[in-house]
Amino acid sequence: MSDPPVSAPVPRRHPARVLEVETLAEVAREVERTKSDPEGVAIMTRKGRIYPVRVDGVSLKAAPLLKQETLSVGADSAHARGIADHSVASTSVVILATWGQYQRLLPKLRRQPFRLAEAATEVERALRAYVTRVPRTIPGPHHSFVVSDSPRVMGVVNVTPDSFSDGGRFLEPADAIAHAERLAAEGASIIDIGGESSRPKATPVSAEAEWSRIAPVLAGLAGRISVPISVDTRHAEVAARAVDAGADMINDIEGLRSEEMRRVVVRSGAAVVTMHMRGEPATMQSELVYGDLRAEVFDALAAATDRAVADGIPPDRILIDPGLGFGKSAEQSLELLLHVGEFRSLGYPVVVGASRKSFLGWVLGNDDPACRLEAGLAAAVVAAERGAAIVRTHDVAPTVQALALVRAAQRLGAGPNPPASELDEPDAP
Repeated sequence: MSDPPVSAPVPRRHPARVLEVETLAEVAREVERTKSDPEGVAIMTRKGRIYPVRVDGVSLKAAPLLKQETLSVGADSAHARGIADHSVASTSVVILATWGQYQRLLPKLRRQPFRLAEAATEVERALRAYVTRVPRTIPGPHHSFVVSDSPRVMGVVNVTPDSFSDGGRFLEPADAIAHAERLAAEGASIIDIGGESSRPKATPVSAEAEWSRIAPVLAGLAGRISVPISVDTRHAEVAARAVDAGADMINDIEGLRSEEMRRVVVRSGAAVVTMHMRGEPATMQSELVYGDLRAEVFDALAAATDRAVADGIPPDRILIDPGLGFGKSAEQSLELLLHVGEFRSLGYPVVVGASRKSFLGWVLGNDDPACRLEAGLAAAVVAAERGAAIVRTHDVAPTVQALALVRAAQRLGAGPNPPASELDEPDAP
């Protein structure tokens, strides 16, 4: 049986194409290309992108009111179907609205009962944090550094015998010092030094043993590199001594759950990376069941940072890390990577570490960490493109080069993203 004849294509009298636009700046440029009135460009640009915002814990009585108000401004919201028959007491809600619709919606919610005013405040705070990408200075006790103006690279120096990728390679202080200098020369903005392996099922080491590994490296680097030094530790004693020895940042894989660690951060003036991890490295991969992965990681980081601020750590010294591979399966780590931009809603710079990790091997079907360079570069680009402020990597030079493309693309796309103050302005008619 012969194939049916191919019909001649219909002439394209009005060629149509779907525009790929990720930011309001790109929307504005496309509208401008129509030669629209400049005032119309400003009005229509605000209508060019939907910002889905999830709000948790909305009560049975509040959810219908929220739905009503979103519809009244031309937007919409989704909640649990159990709201209709009163079979649930509360629900998560996803609001689908443009920037201009939020400008009209939030004042309406603030006039409603059932804690909708509080919900409006949380929505506004998340939107402000999400759209803000201005440079931010992170103060440290010895050096300050700037993030969020472009993707930065944190270079890894493991002074350990048993790290999953490079254990034993830089155990000698002279080797670790030379490696740190090399990473700084290759373009690392921060050097992260660790003396205890945090790979799955790693054997814990004492604070004294950890300090004995990193102390000579910190001493040897004094005055030899100009970039800030971070210390990857979960021991408060090690953190305190490291800051005294010249470190500017504490990279705490336990997410500041230790009260003593929080006190050290307050006293020392160090910046801190608060990471999400269930349990500890020896047990974390036995706790992989999540009801809602991204929501639970987000909520845990929100609680950790709220606790840190309540204990006196200034918000401008806090960074967050969703903890890829730390108590997550390969699929879960990949999901967090693809949605890492959501964590910007907390208002803190986001750090992502995917370099050489096992979830990359799962994607590639490769068990050798040394053969994951290309996948690690792709992960770094994905993280940076979605708004990660810092990418932590073993492979600094190629990552710096890969992120140069992201930086150039971000500069090209930079423009009139709505400043946070626009939420306070009345929407244009």
